[in-house]
Amino acid sequence: MKVLVTGANGFTGSHLVKLLEKRGDDVVGLVRKSSNCDRIADCKLKLVYGDIAERDSLTAAMAGVDWVFHTAAYVELGIVDGKKMARVNVEGTRNVLEVAQSVGVSKMVYCSTIGVFGDTKGKPVNETFQRQQTDFSGEYDRTKYQAQQLVDEFAAKGLPVVSILPSGIFGADDPHFGPVIQQFLKGGLKVWAGGERITGIVHVDDLVTGMILAAEKGKNGEKYIISAGDLSTREMFGILSQTAGIPVPMEVPKPLVVLAGNILDPIGRIFNWQPPISKERVHYIYERCVRVDATKARQELGWNPRSISDTLQGIVKEMRG
Repeated sequence: MKVLVTGANGFTGSHLVKLLEKRGDDVVGLVRKSSNCDRIADCKLKLVYGDIAERDSLTAAMAGVDWVFHTAAYVELGIVDGKKMARVNVEGTRNVLEVAQSVGVSKMVYCSTIGVFGDTKGKPVNETFQRQQTDFSGEYDRTKYQAQQLVDEFAAKGLPVVSILPSGIFGADDPHFGPVIQQFLKGGLKVWAGGERITGIVHVDDLVTGMILAAEKGKNGEKYIISAGDLSTREMFGILSQTAGIPVPMEVPKPLVVLAGNILDPIGRIFNWQPPISKERVHYIYERCVRVDATKARQELGWNPRSISDTLQGIVKEMRG
């Protein structure tokens, strides 16, 4: 099977490339010339340099391809360049869909997010849920929702595309929460915010397994939630603490976190700086809650992820070598 992975050098993309190569697939990776490709340095894939915003490079990358996995995205909360994010997440996805349609790929798998459901207010939802939040929590929320709408439109017109909706993606090389766990293991994380915040978790290797299953078994136009379950931040640090033998960080009172966000947000915007806490991050910590049920992926795809505790314990062991 000849397969294209957009964003092949990224966190999810690199794990997907490695699993595809292990299966014996012929892998093509679309990356920008400026991309850091250390994650796939030992892989055998063919690299095509380009940008998902450029149709010519996409056409070259998809030549003779059977499957397309679209993992490339601009992922960030807080202070972001909204136009740049829309260019990557929305227009880039439109280009991938259009080129995939024009060259006649047999299956496309789009890596979406459970965030497209919006704030479910703590109610666990499945793939049939219709978003009730009428506004958007930020540019990432907006652009990923708009991209999903495009995917749904192309699916309705007959493109063989399946959407994978992962919860929080974890792994030892996770660029988002990974550094937090590393700091915790070094004994340097003394405080944290939002102990009651609910976080959905899936190990990155379980996610990419689910993506391949979706290519093999997923029904065209369907969505599949990929999540091992959810827990509070306090519970998560409890598992990490028990595994590592390090005390749980002290929780900072909510009023202080909100105050810090209100102060640092405008400073960050003035100096084009991403502060550790911003108004949007405060919103995600205390106000927005997305909970999901991944039964469909288990039943229809035969997806069987490791547990939340196994995921977190495994990450600790891997980080400690």
